Amino acid sequence: MKTCERFARIKSGYERDITYLRNHSQRSTGTPAAKVSVTNARAVRSRMAKALGRHFERCPICG
Repeated sequence: MKTCERFARIKSGYERDITYLRNHSQRSTGTPAAKVSVTNARAVRSRMAKALGRHFERCPICG
């Protein structure tokens, strides 16, 4: 599957956020903040899928 630079930029931004949230969760295991971070990471992953899907539909290079 060939993708454009914008697709990669969108994906890397979301993956950076997800990694940050998961690392925070691991550092503060057992706290309410860790549970919130895990929940937020799942939500960001869902938003990433939606954003990449929208991009893929509209981009002449990717789609």
